[in-house]
Amino acid sequence: MKTNLRWKLLSIVGILALAGWSVYPPEDKVRLGLDLKGGVHMVLRVQTDDALRIETETSMERVREVLEVSNVNVGAMTVESPMQFRIEGVTADQDAEFRRITDEQLDVVFSRVSGAGGEYAFAMRPNIVVSYRDESVRQALQTIERRVNELGVTEPIVAPHGVGGDQILVQLPGVTDVDRAKEIIRSTALLEIKLVEQGPAISRELLLQANGGQAPDGMEVVSDATELLEGGVPPQFYMVRRVAAITGRDLRTARPTLDENNLPAVSFTLNSEGARKFGDFTGANIGRLLAVILDGRVYSAATIQQRITADGRISGGFTQQRAADLGLVLRSGALPASLTYLEERTVGPTLGADSVRAGVLASLTGLALVALFMLVYYKLAGINAILSVALNLLILLGFMAYLNATLTLPGIAGFILTIGMGVDSNVLIFERIKEELATAKSVRLAVAAGFDRVFLTILDTHVASLIAAAFLFQFGTGPIRGFATTLFFGLLSNVFTAVFVSRTLFETVLARRQVTRLSI
Repeated sequence: MKTNLRWKLLSIVGILALAGWSVYPPEDKVRLGLDLKGGVHMVLRVQTDDALRIETETSMERVREVLEVSNVNVGAMTVESPMQFRIEGVTADQDAEFRRITDEQLDVVFSRVSGAGGEYAFAMRPNIVVSYRDESVRQALQTIERRVNELGVTEPIVAPHGVGGDQILVQLPGVTDVDRAKEIIRSTALLEIKLVEQGPAISRELLLQANGGQAPDGMEVVSDATELLEGGVPPQFYMVRRVAAITGRDLRTARPTLDENNLPAVSFTLNSEGARKFGDFTGANIGRLLAVILDGRVYSAATIQQRITADGRISGGFTQQRAADLGLVLRSGALPASLTYLEERTVGPTLGADSVRAGVLASLTGLALVALFMLVYYKLAGINAILSVALNLLILLGFMAYLNATLTLPGIAGFILTIGMGVDSNVLIFERIKEELATAKSVRLAVAAGFDRVFLTILDTHVASLIAAAFLFQFGTGPIRGFATTLFFGLLSNVFTAVFVSRTLFETVLARRQVTRLSI
């Protein structure tokens, strides 16, 4: 009996030592959430129509190039919506070849409807629309997460939000430069390298005037970035091909560096497929002007002197911080669509510290009042309950620190609830012991019977609460998850302390001396 008790005591001491080691020092081991540490809370919406429009425009331009190579002449090609485009002027003698080409290029993604006078309308299939919208949100979430991680934020939260399926929740604890974080998160960072057909020119109208007032098919006019980078300097304009030779998808990495004038720039390296495509493209266009375009602005334009494969550089008056941020967003990948801010809240570190103090004060007050009640109502046996609840809180903190769970303000509410659950379990046990003592059983038998007969009741209520906590964590977000996390670990530790620790404390007292009357 004494050997068994000794092992129980050693087990309790070992678990408490492990919990204490996990949580000490608390300022380093206990990770605080946004509401306790301060930072920024944002809800963003992914403009999924942008992703659909890009796919529609890319598909239309791909068909245009294949038709030109195949000598199939058509009229105007226009994008009518993010999911539809139209091709006119298909002649009767080339209709069969046109249908064959569009079937090969578009049949999986677009449906085709013929009209009068050689006109065809192409619409993205409904299942593809749903798939592209979901994929754009998922890709945006992953891209934002990579960018936030490279910012060095401790314990950021990037997760789906809301019921529409197109919103993303971003929480950045400890962030002080909110504007920089917002700029990095929402920057599209779409890198394109395109061949320049005309320019530079001092105005858009001058380029279009030479082409009858509008851009030729397969071309577009873009401005350079001097207006953004230098402020007050009028931009220049370039006529470039719509289809890029390579894009950001072909990047392997990007990093800040210096250009030939010792000014900040961004160097990039292409993956094997991108290097092959770029090498073939530059080799076929030596002597022509090539533009590096980022988010629709030309950052640099230079003449192709020789075949270029794996490496390139973006320069254009960057500051060191801007070059570092641009390298970061390029490494993380381009966003598939633009983002809009639906909600933004900033929590100051002072407010977070106040929340911590208020939460700790509430927990200690609750524990003190519970201790007072247990001592008054259950006399010396109440000390057992107080120790059990205190050890419960220590083990709960150890759980959260060891598993890197984040403590939030609702999580502190879970701590206070854990105090209540611990007391409730002890009340059940103590009342059962009192009933057993009323039947004239000895103290030792009454204690054993009290714990044995209440165990299933405690287990049943805790399993039901664990199921509720699991559902809260699975389907909740933000504060709900913080509460569910603390509740879950609190339930586990409470079963251990209320049943095992409390019983061992009783057995330790009863083993030392012959007790005929229990102070309960």
